[in-house]
Order: sequence, then structure tokens, then C-alpha cells
Amino acid sequence: MSRLRGLGYATLFIAFAHLVFGGVVRITGSGMGCGDHWPKCHGYWFPPFDRMDLIIEVSHRYLAAFLGFVLLGFVFAAWAKRREAGVGGRGGVLRAAVAALVVVIVTGGLGAVTVKNHNPGWATVPHWVLAATLFAILAAAVIRAGGLGGMTAATGGGSAKTARGALAAVVIALLAITLGGLTAKVPHAAVACPSFPLCGDVPAGTPAGASHVQLTHRVLAFALFFHLMAMAVLVRRRPENPVVRKAALVAFVAVFAQVLVAGAMIGMNLPPVSRKLHQAVGVLVWITTFVFWYLAHRATRPAPGRARAAVRAPGYGETRERVLS
Repeated sequence: MSRLRGLGYATLFIAFAHLVFGGVVRITGSGMGCGDHWPKCHGYWFPPFDRMDLIIEVSHRYLAAFLGFVLLGFVFAAWAKRREAGVGGRGGVLRAAVAALVVVIVTGGLGAVTVKNHNPGWATVPHWVLAATLFAILAAAVIRAGGLGGMTAATGGGSAKTARGALAAVVIALLAITLGGLTAKVPHAAVACPSFPLCGDVPAGTPAGASHVQLTHRVLAFALFFHLMAMAVLVRRRPENPVVRKAALVAFVAVFAQVLVAGAMIGMNLPPVSRKLHQAVGVLVWITTFVFWYLAHRATRPAPGRARAAVRAPGYGETRERVLS
């Protein structure tokens, strides 16, 4: 299982790089760097690298292809170990790996549709959301393999209330990143609110819809901030699996960092470097929030073959569950 876990980590890292690089493509306006040609770039597998937008776009495609090959290797490795506990069957690594491979294929197909239609918002935003979904599925696969705290979560002792609260955070985070994608695609939305945290005076000539998209994105971001702050406090007041407590804190720190980056980005008048950093930290917010929920969910359902015994948690006045081998 350790080798499978290592391969899962490698795949997850490549997916992170791919997702962040996709944001760079969107921020720099390089989506049409290869024209409307797909999968080739201007009719070449290796085109002349004479323009920066072309380099960015074709590099994004190469990274996507590399991710697909590594993920295929991950699936084959899981298939070879499918008879081992935790690999095959329901809740195993294999099913998550296969699901990730399917999402990669669908995302690639949607990418082709996006390019052929000259990057319309109705295609690019779902493409971005699918990429984020892929990242989450890969994180689930790593957790099932025992990584990212999965081994500790499998011992149980989780709270159903925490799992529900973490799931609500995942929903808010998904909505926030979706609106973030729209902010980058809707004309003038990225610059519609020159102040932070409030919108301030909307620049003259800015369409009303642009400021609404920006404000909705911010409202969701702050809703996630306060929700995760509350969860980070509450999990320390409950008899909770320790890895879930750590995950809640990490998710809150990530969203706190994102608020700081967003404020600095607005204060510096949206320089490209800060926009890319905002994108990268946003990806971290998404994955840390998802990992928090998935670990909390796993902690309420310990690994098969382990029984639970109810014990009294001193000072809490409620029942805590302990796993017995």
C-alpha cells in the first residue's frame, strides 16, 4: 500500500500543478494561444515557441497529457493490488483512481470543445470546475491509500456533526471557486470592485452584472472564512479524531491566507503575480476544505473489520467512540 500511496501523492501533485497552470492560462488570456486547433497546436505537436501565449497554452496541454499517463499508471497499480484490503471494492483506492481517470477524459473532451468554440464562459467555467473535481477525487484516493491522514481517520472516533459541517464548507468552497472562474471570464468583473473587503465605487461604464459576480464571489469567500473559523473552534470542543482537528485548522489557515492575498491583490491594483498567487492559494483552499470533509467523513466510518466501543469522554458529558481491533 505504501507504493500505491506514493504514486497517489505524485499524481495529486501533478494535478495541483495542472490546476494552477490552468488558472495562469485564464489570467494571462492564453487560452487561444494554439488557435482553434486541438489536440495539436497550430497543426504541430511541438510548435515553434515564438509567442508567450502559445508557450503557456501548449505547456498546459503537455502537463494535462502527463497527468493522464501518470494517472493511468496509478489505475494499473491499484488494479494489480485490488485484492489487498482497502484497494479493491467499495471505498477502495481502485474505484477512486478509475473515477479520476474518467474525469480526466471528460475534462480533456470539454477542453477541446472550449478551444473549438474560442473559450466561451459556458465551457471554460465547467472545464475549471471539472478540473477541481478531479483534484478532489485524487485527494480521496490518496486518503483511501492511507495518506493525508487517512490512516488515523480510519480508526474512527469522528463526529457526525463535524462531518456535516465540513460538507457544508465543501459546498461553499465549490460555489466560491465557480464564481472565481466567472469573475475571470465575465468582462470587467475582475476590476468591478476596486476596494476590499467592500466593493467601493464601481468604475464608470462597468456593467452591473460584473460587479454582482465579483460581490457574490466575495460573499461566498467570507462565508467560507467564518464557517471554517467556527469549525476549527468547534472541533476542539468535541471528542474528535485528532487528524480531523488538524485538517479543520489547516483549511481555516488556507482560507485566512486567501483573504490576505485577495486584500493585497486589490490594494496593488491587480498585478499579474498577485492574481496568480490568488489562484494558487484558492486551489489550496479548495483541496484543504475537501480533505477536511473527507477525513471527517471517514472518521465516522472506521475501516471494515474494526468494532467500536462507546466510552465516556471526561469533561464533555457525551459519548465518544473508540475503535477496538
